[in-house]
Amino acid sequence: MSIHLIERKSRVSELLFEINAVHCNLNEPFIFTSGWASPVYVDCRKIISMPRQRREIIQIAAEAIDTAIGRDSFDVAAGGETAGIPFAAWLSDYYYKPMVYVRKQKKGFGRKSQIEGELEDGKKVLLVEDLATDGKSKVNFCNAIREAGAEVDHAIVVFFYGIYPNAERIISDAGITLHALTDWRTNLEVGMAKGYFDAKQSSEIKIFLDDPETWSKAHGGA
Repeated sequence: MSIHLIERKSRVSELLFEINAVHCNLNEPFIFTSGWASPVYVDCRKIISMPRQRREIIQIAAEAIDTAIGRDSFDVAAGGETAGIPFAAWLSDYYYKPMVYVRKQKKGFGRKSQIEGELEDGKKVLLVEDLATDGKSKVNFCNAIREAGAEVDHAIVVFFYGIYPNAERIISDAGITLHALTDWRTNLEVGMAKGYFDAKQSSEIKIFLDDPETWSKAHGGA
């Protein structure tokens, strides 16, 4: 991993802490829609209300795209309903490219019934989302894009938990390369270094990150 990439991940984590998007609760764990219990939670939706941090995060996302994918490798930015929509809008505006959004469920009939906006057959799409946990929703969105006749090989997220079993395999098996601006390991490092987490929180978070499945089951989760 390059020094620049490490610095980029650390900076995004710092910005998430700045806007109070990172939460830790050891007494009442967060229960995700997947059923997993977690002592920590990242609310990337906070970014939409913070213009200074938002602008920097989008700039960092563009740098990541230019470096890892290439701005000419996609024609359309697609946001996943609903959290991915604003991020796709900002990036499509940055690159002056078309945007669509992908519904979680089909609306009506036809192979493009899950897509809102104009998506031509054969266009190369970049899926844009706020975060990824187990990767399943990203695969569902990409499948909808492919069913609509377009191509999608890459997805970019602000935050990837990067700890759940099989998440990376689920994504890669679907033919998708996931690009994340930061993750929980980086959040823990930044939180400890900057004093956002105390010793007890840091210790418990590390236990969770090392074995999220066991931690979840021990705290009422799946």
